[in-house]
Amino acid sequence: MPNSPILQPVTIGALNLKNRIVMAPLTRSRSDNDGVPPDFAADYYGQRASAGLIIAEATNISPQAVGYAYTPGIWSDAQVESWSRIVRTVHANDGLIFLQLWHTGRISHPDLQPGGKPPVSASAIKPEGTAFTREGMKPHVTPRALETDEIPGIVADYRRAAENAKRAGFDGVEIHSANNYLLEQFVRDSTNRRTDRYGGSIENRLRFPLEVVQAVTDVWGGGERVGIRISPATTQPGETPLDSDPNATYGAYIDALNGFGLLYVHAIEGVTQQTRDAPEGVDLAALRHRFKGAYIGNNGLTLDLAEKELAAGRADLFSFGRPYLANPDLVERFATGAPVAEAPKAYWYGGGANGYSDWPGINGPVPVRRREPV
Repeated sequence: MPNSPILQPVTIGALNLKNRIVMAPLTRSRSDNDGVPPDFAADYYGQRASAGLIIAEATNISPQAVGYAYTPGIWSDAQVESWSRIVRTVHANDGLIFLQLWHTGRISHPDLQPGGKPPVSASAIKPEGTAFTREGMKPHVTPRALETDEIPGIVADYRRAAENAKRAGFDGVEIHSANNYLLEQFVRDSTNRRTDRYGGSIENRLRFPLEVVQAVTDVWGGGERVGIRISPATTQPGETPLDSDPNATYGAYIDALNGFGLLYVHAIEGVTQQTRDAPEGVDLAALRHRFKGAYIGNNGLTLDLAEKELAAGRADLFSFGRPYLANPDLVERFATGAPVAEAPKAYWYGGGANGYSDWPGINGPVPVRRREPV
């Protein structure tokens, strides 16, 4: 559908995008033990630069932030250097790329933490499920509740990560405040049982995430190059209810975020890999219209559905995740009506270039231009 409005150029804030398609952040677990992305990650991202915007995979802001083996970081010089190569390659292929800033909080394991210490969270509440460690899957443990005086140090980690992302040449950053990772662990009253200034009332529960937003927007000179990801409807990893009043909690969050002039909010609509439907008590339509910037829709989208959402005024941009695994030329496939390939789950996480940067386009290998440092 070459004339699809989804495939037409659009200006969002200060960004001139080739189309309304966003490559969603996709954890692929290809980095080394030091959180340095591999050289072939530049090919992977460069091949997908026809997207209007790439949001790079969730990237740990510090060693403490790590919750999955082989995920990248943005705290060391070696990590910044590797990301710089990736960014230069995306730019050489006429693409734009943001980095997603990540702290997993309790969704981790002592095997992944410095010194084998317990992971941290808003409160000492054990999550359901297992953690992906270098030795395989292991049950989550009860996290340690952060002390009040530790929180400014984590805000400083976000600030440093934002500075490093800017140094690496990214076009902007996305703050990961979704999927029940650390920031959302503070937002929800199901995971935040604190009695200090960071717990209790909605205002208090939002204090830490908003301090992070302040730090990151300070680095980037305002919100025009900063987005945020939220997941008001997600049930992962199993808390029920998600929050005693999610509409009030996330409504207050969005109202506060409006004060920072953020470029966009990127919302997981429903539950990833499960449903686009929101549970009772979560009004996604009301939340999306409450935000004053651009809105990126996500979760189970097709081109047809994206067109309907745009026509109804329900979203401005549309992020695609799993379709980008095996379709580096997803935009061209949408434009020509070519079939969309599906990557076997065995290739999703871990491994090397195979099943990652070697997927062909509909006309064969997708060429990638390189740009050397100046």
